[in-house]
This record gives sequence, structure tokens and C-alpha cells, in this order.
Amino acid sequence: MTVSIDRRDLIRGSMALGGTAAMSGWFPAWARPVSAGIVRPLPTVSGEDIRLRIAHRMMTIDGKESHAIAVNGTVPAPLIRLREGQNVRLHVENALDEDSSIHWHGLIVPFHMDGVPGVSFPGIAPRSTFTYEFPIVQSGTYWYHSHSGLQEQLGHYGPIVIDPRGTDPIASDREHVIVLSDHSPMHPHAIFRKLKQQGGYFNFQKQTLSGLLAGKDQAAGERRAWGAMRMDPTDVADVTGSTYTYLVNGHGPRDNWTGLFRPGERVRLRVVNASAMTTFNLRIPGLTMTVVQADGLPVRPVGVDEMQIAVAETYDVIVQPTDDRAYTIVGESVDRSGMARATLAPREGMVAAVPPLRRRPLADMKDMGMGAMGGMDHAAMGHAAPAAPAAAACAPEHAAMGHCTPADASAPAAAAAASGMDHGSGGMNHSMRDFSVAPEVKKTPTVQTISPMPVDRMGEPGQGLDDVGHRVLVYTDLRAVDRNPDVRAPDRSLRIHLTGNMERYMWAFDGEKLNEVKAPIAFLKDERVRVTLVNDTMMGHPIHLHGHFFELVTGHGEYAPRKHTIQVQPGGTATFDVTTDAVGDWAFHCHMLYHMHGGMMQVVSVRPRGGDGA
Repeated sequence: MTVSIDRRDLIRGSMALGGTAAMSGWFPAWARPVSAGIVRPLPTVSGEDIRLRIAHRMMTIDGKESHAIAVNGTVPAPLIRLREGQNVRLHVENALDEDSSIHWHGLIVPFHMDGVPGVSFPGIAPRSTFTYEFPIVQSGTYWYHSHSGLQEQLGHYGPIVIDPRGTDPIASDREHVIVLSDHSPMHPHAIFRKLKQQGGYFNFQKQTLSGLLAGKDQAAGERRAWGAMRMDPTDVADVTGSTYTYLVNGHGPRDNWTGLFRPGERVRLRVVNASAMTTFNLRIPGLTMTVVQADGLPVRPVGVDEMQIAVAETYDVIVQPTDDRAYTIVGESVDRSGMARATLAPREGMVAAVPPLRRRPLADMKDMGMGAMGGMDHAAMGHAAPAAPAAAACAPEHAAMGHCTPADASAPAAAAAASGMDHGSGGMNHSMRDFSVAPEVKKTPTVQTISPMPVDRMGEPGQGLDDVGHRVLVYTDLRAVDRNPDVRAPDRSLRIHLTGNMERYMWAFDGEKLNEVKAPIAFLKDERVRVTLVNDTMMGHPIHLHGHFFELVTGHGEYAPRKHTIQVQPGGTATFDVTTDAVGDWAFHCHMLYHMHGGMMQVVSVRPRGGDGA
């Protein structure tokens, strides 16, 4: 985003800063506050008998009115505060003229209370009430949202905080719930229609001729190579700041939602990414964030300066501001087309400098599933050709690219790699749809590319964050506080490909959209299964399994972190172990709303074993 500012804008921005930040920075036009900040805690409901009402309403964001679907008249929906061990009844009235639902994201509930229409219950009919009832068997930070149509994009989401039975082992003096989300005045079905017509419709950050002449972004040879493959390295987010306003607790950057603290306090921030389509890079310049929970479960404290939060993930962090000044909470979108902005301050009316948006990232070879190439230079991309290594040291993927000759060129590995990696003298002529390296994938139009050489990316900081110059959270940093409840070795392995076609905006697992799948993914109760997710697309996918937690395979053994949602980086893999201990039918899907709507969803069916009455 290009920001221009004139003298009068600068003066107004300086006045808005007042004595708090003086002239330490200026607010770009999109972030300049229209007020001194909104100090407004989220409305809260609690107890064992709770009533929620889903209805249309208008909401005001940065001074502009927009249509929304609200719960109890608010966006986000009210914070539901519960306690571990209680039994809760939630009476949900649907005042809409269409079916609705609520899914309790991350909560372990009986499958018929999970809230997914067509999978676990019929949905909530218009002008009717449905009562959810289930025991609270966990504690931590979670959230809830509609699983009907595209209602979630319109504001139908809210946070859940569950306090532990006894004393909370995570000590803090104060806490704030931070709900990150995205909102557009455009109707979600119109957004989806435009994506179907042109996958890059909302991408206003494409490479340009002027950028090429200025020496920015890719060199000419790389641009020709990517163009020949019909790949766009700027395609980092489907829906961007060109239509989205990024929100904190329902407020835009100019609204400046503000949370208060006293210097020296330990402040717990319960962060929920409740967006429809936005991966956020979260940081608080001047403060270290100590991560203490991931997806509601405690992890050993780890200090970071920034973290990438995928859609549907939650993280609890502790910050301890010691100075009597304001701090900006920055939730920058992964493509850096905009940001959610809020403030932590000792007093109302204080603001801090808002950092400018950083340069947007470009996808690279690893994001295309060529991670084994490790950032090598290529003659086909306009670079000097590397010297050929000795034949004895020739790896199959290098041989496939013509960089060396293997001792046994007929070896199956070399042949398989060669079939998918043909570099011709005329440029980079990859076959990016080689089904021989992915026998699980169906040959359908939903498969535009298959990653030739995907690598495990769970130890990487996320797209665009590998060179920021400070510590960024990675999955391998996370280590469970408590020993995992099931430490058995897996009984079997399962490999699932995340596939898509950006030109036709179709998404699927293993090349099959939900409406094409003939049978669910079947498990027996208490199976121990290792699942490897392979991302065959150039976009990150947050994959969520309902009704279960799983352990990330990151080398921590019995103390592997347990999550319910995992971000699979572009062109990479991610692996988890799961114990299928919850009998029933469960949704399994990408939590990018329009990816799920476009077909990237299946049903996991867990059945009792023979003679098991469970």
C-alpha cells in the first residue's frame, strides 16, 4: 500500500499523538484515530444457562456503517466465560431468515453438539431455538463461530475463556481478550463470486514494469520463468486490504481499541484469530511476548518478538510493560496489504507510533514445493549455472535438474524426480502436475500443481518472516507443559494432500472436493495415526480437525505440543499424531472460509471397535 501525506495531515497526526508519543512517528491516513481510543471490554456472558441470539444488525467500523450478523447485538459475539467442570446449556435463537449454527471451536464435546450442519446436526432453522448442552472438560482460550454458509465473514464469531478448576497456573495481574478478524462491506457471496471469476481479483500488489525497471522484486528471468508456469509470486492472500478492514475486538485501526495496564503488571493477552481469510503477523514493538498457551493448552514459556497466527489458532501471551507509555499492538496481514491495530496504555487517550506496513513478501521456489532445492541458483532463471558436482555426490533432485549425473541414472528416485522437474534450455519448464509423486491424489481439475519436493516447514517462521531480524515463533519452539495423555507409537500412517486450482478457485483434499467424496475418512476408536499433510499449493492452509487434539511431530516426544489447528506452509509438509478417541462424525477442513466453501473439507468418521459399546 502506498501512503501519501501532506503537511496538514502531518500536523493533524502530530496533534493526535499529543504528549504521549510526541513526534516519534506519524499515523498513515488509514490508521489515524478518529478518537483518542476505545476502552471497551467485550460484553460477557457466563453461568450454566446462557442465551444467545443470532440476528442482523449494522456495525460501525472506523466511522463507516456496514451490515453484519451479530450475536446478542455485538460483533464479536459476547465473550463466553466458563469454568472447567461445570455443565453448560446454551440456548441459541436464530432470528435470521436462513439456517444458522454455532460450532464450539476447540472444545471437546459430544459429536451431536459440535454444531456442523449436515455432519453432526441439522442446523438451527430460521426463527427457532436450539439448545446445546455439554460438560466443560478443559480450560484455556477458544472461540465459537457459525458453520453455516459464509455467516462467519459477516461477524458471527466470538471468544470463549474457560478458567481452570483451581488456581490458574499462569500467573497474571490483568488480562485482555484480543479477537483479530477481517471485515468487508462487500457481501461474502460477492467476494466468493469474484474469486471464482479471477483468483487474483483482490491482489493489488502484483509486480509491475516500473518495479522491474527500478530493480524491485523478481529479476526479468525469474518473471519469465514464473509467467511460463502461470505462477504469481505475489499471490500470498486471496482476499486483501483492498476490500478488508482488519479488526481488533470489532474495531478498525482508526477506532484504536485500547487495553489498559499499570506499569510493571504481568498482562495476559488471549489472542484469537477469528478472521475468515487472514493470517496475521502479530507483534508489539518494544515488548517481548512470552507464549504460555497454544490452542488453549499450556506450553513451556517461550519469549518471541513476533508470531504468525493462522486463521482459527489461539495463543495466550504474557507481556510486562514497565514504562509509563503506550504500546501499539500490530496485527499485520500476511500479504502486508493492511493491519489490525490496537493500543496497550496506562491511561485512556494515550497512543503510540504505528509502524508502517512492511514490504510485501514474494513466494519462492520453496513455496512451490521445491524445498529440497534449498535456494540454489538456476541458469534457467537468469543466473549463472553452477558447476556440476562430482557424480558420486549427485543427489536425485539435482540430477533431475541437469546439474549433475547420478551414478545410476535409472534409479527410481532419480526417474521420479526427473519426471516432475524438466529444466529445458529455453527456460524453466517444470511439470508441476506430476501425479507419480502423489499417488493419493485424484486426477481432477482441482489439482493445478503438485509439490515435486515438499519439505517439513514446521521449524520455519512463516511466509515473509524469515528475514525480519528478530525472534519469530515457530512450531518447533512449542513444548507441552504436561506429558501427553497417549504416548503410543502410531498404528499406521496417512498422507493427505492439500490441493487447489487458483484459476478456477477450487480447493480440495487429495483432488476431491467435499461434494465429490464418496466415503468419509475412516478411523476406529482409539487408533493412533500419524497424519502428514502435504501442501501442493502456494498458499498456507490452516487445517482444523473437530473433536480432537493432536500432537505436532516436532521432535519433543512425550511433550509434543497439542493443537486442534495447524498451519501448513506453502509447498511444505506438516505432521501430527492423533488418537481417535471420540466416536462420531467430525468435520476436517481448511479454516480459510472460502477454501472450505470451495471444497477443502471432508468428514472424519470414528467408529467403535467390534464389541465396543462406546
